Amino acid sequence: MSTSQSKSVPEPWKSFLGEIDDAISSPLRFDCLGGFVVTLLYGMSRASADIDVFEIAPSSASQGVMQMAMQGSPLHRKYGLYLDRVTVAFIPENYESRLIEMFPGAFKHLRLMALDPYDLALSKLERNTQKDRDDVYLARIIPFDLSILQERYENEFRWQLGNPTREDLTLNLWMEVIREERTSETS
Repeated sequence: MSTSQSKSVPEPWKSFLGEIDDAISSPLRFDCLGGFVVTLLYGMSRASADIDVFEIAPSSASQGVMQMAMQGSPLHRKYGLYLDRVTVAFIPENYESRLIEMFPGAFKHLRLMALDPYDLALSKLERNTQKDRDDVYLARIIPFDLSILQERYENEFRWQLGNPTREDLTLNLWMEVIREERTSETS
């Protein structure tokens, strides 16, 4: 799988995140999803002005970091970027074992961790907006093994959903679109 892990952090993200890193004195981890991950790690073309963070560790640092970098904060006004704390998101059960570090070594204290592509796709399943569907088709960039996507859905994700029958249909539709695209590309 090819990702932008080895690339340097592009501006203005580098300066924005650098100010957060300079303001902290101990290790801090952001578990990220959304457009920031889709564009900067997986290389899709999509504008994003926020970092969707669903976990900040240690949690004791969460409030201070969010005050410093949330929408409307001084850092947001300075860079036009902000942290967005995602409080309602379904993530596959064992995601932590598959997190991918974005820009390793780029910051002294801050570590940006991203969902792997399958977990990222599944995190978008229930909401299923057009932007989410566009992001799922990162399968164009990273050739999804659809059996892994299906297995992870069934074993680590489906049980969390409020309406699993609806999400079964959504996942099947997404996988059918991916299969059709692959078939049309090879013909």
